[in-house]
Amino acid sequence: MTTTHASPEPDSDDLTALGYRPQLNRSLGSFASFAAGFSFVSILTTIFQLFGLGFSFGGPAFFWTWPVVYAGQLLVALCFAELAARYPISGAIYQWSRRLGGEVLGWFGGWFMILAQIVTASAAAIALQVVLPTVWSGFQIIGDDPSLTSSSGAANAVLLGSVLLVLTTGINCIGVHWMGRINAIGVTCEIVGVVAVIGALAAHARRGPQVVLDTGQAGAAATGSLGYLSAFIVSGLMAAYVMVGFGSAGELAEETRNPRRVAPRTIRLALTVSAVGGGLMLLTALMAAPSLGDKLATGGLPYVLSSVLGSFWGKVLLVDVAVAIFVCTLAIQTACSRLIFSMARDRRLPFSTQLAHVSRTGTPMLPSIVIGLACIAVLGVNVGNPAIFATLASVCIVLIYLAYLSVTGPMLVARIRGAWPKKDDARDADGREVFTLGRWGLAVNVGAVLFGTFMVINLAWPRPEIYDPAGTSTLLQWAGPLIVVAAVVGGALCFPRRRPHPVPVLVPGRALPEGL
Repeated sequence: MTTTHASPEPDSDDLTALGYRPQLNRSLGSFASFAAGFSFVSILTTIFQLFGLGFSFGGPAFFWTWPVVYAGQLLVALCFAELAARYPISGAIYQWSRRLGGEVLGWFGGWFMILAQIVTASAAAIALQVVLPTVWSGFQIIGDDPSLTSSSGAANAVLLGSVLLVLTTGINCIGVHWMGRINAIGVTCEIVGVVAVIGALAAHARRGPQVVLDTGQAGAAATGSLGYLSAFIVSGLMAAYVMVGFGSAGELAEETRNPRRVAPRTIRLALTVSAVGGGLMLLTALMAAPSLGDKLATGGLPYVLSSVLGSFWGKVLLVDVAVAIFVCTLAIQTACSRLIFSMARDRRLPFSTQLAHVSRTGTPMLPSIVIGLACIAVLGVNVGNPAIFATLASVCIVLIYLAYLSVTGPMLVARIRGAWPKKDDARDADGREVFTLGRWGLAVNVGAVLFGTFMVINLAWPRPEIYDPAGTSTLLQWAGPLIVVAAVVGGALCFPRRRPHPVPVLVPGRALPEGL
């Protein structure tokens, strides 16, 4: 791993200088890099699933949580962009965190992301059950009740999700070139679908944009010292669930041409395009909804679209949503496989030699297979208890925000110490200066850490209406804090003690290299 032979390619020289031998196929361009982040966020998939969640708690005014969360996540994305310009390495969160905060923090950042991405990919795959049986009843292969909470619906969801994961695993094993092409086609379809949804909803608007000033039933029922603010904070979970994964371009840095230039730009672009498209979808859906009551809270965006578009065009759109689900699952699995490859290459995981092996296709195949099998196992939870699966899907987002904090936190400490950004003359493959936050760095970094801390507390707060809506289990209500503790304990047990790091790094502000 520490071989430093010369390469005629500037991007490969970059990687060699960071301590790693180029092994992966560097074939992705700007759009493929953008598509990796955009498809992970996948607004068509997530808003389709979660619109009802936000509306049911905050009424039409829950719309304002969207720009608030975007502003907070943009601060995080700007920090990531600055790091991606200087460390274009697979396993972005893990690599950035260890280089800023040391090996222990880097390990937990990577560990949290692996767990969260496996559950997130499972949650994306299971969404096919919401879509495909509605398009054609023949997709309901097991039983005749498509509801996710029914026994036959839960089993059919596992079957459809497993088939999807087999396909995405196969694509990931073939090579990043095919993954990039398929993902780019899927993202193009998704963008067309988003534009079509916005246009159709705007054309059938029943009320003006001032609807977003209406707090609805939630505002009328607000009591207590915080009043409507309590409902507003809970409704913000919807946007918090959606706007994650925009940093996937960093995970594919070793397979991207000129990553020091491309990755920082596509990280910011994936988040911003998702925020603009998603915001317009929310606004036009509220303007076009037949009513602003319980039907919208329970039916969500599918209810609005079926009312506006009718059966035929509604099914056409559902096919597009299915495509978005496909590429979303593919993108999450790809990002997670590169993270596992990066940690295995550093001998941080069990079976590291096997997991770090790169096949003739220029792809680490075993991580994709392991992730596919793990996702299918997580899907199996839905058969026995859909409530537990839904809780897991919610809690895993907390782990993603913790992983983000494992980067922005030590970055802020290094910045206060004057050890970040490095006083170097980093340039991209074309010889141009790379992205930097300049004099805004400290303010942006402080905002990113404060926002991340608030979101971790908000997401993990033991709210029965989120984690145990049926009121059947106190353990489910406290699932957020409990699973975070379990992840920390599990990570501590798996941490590779007494195993020297093959590529030690000098943490900014510390005297000795980490990992020796």
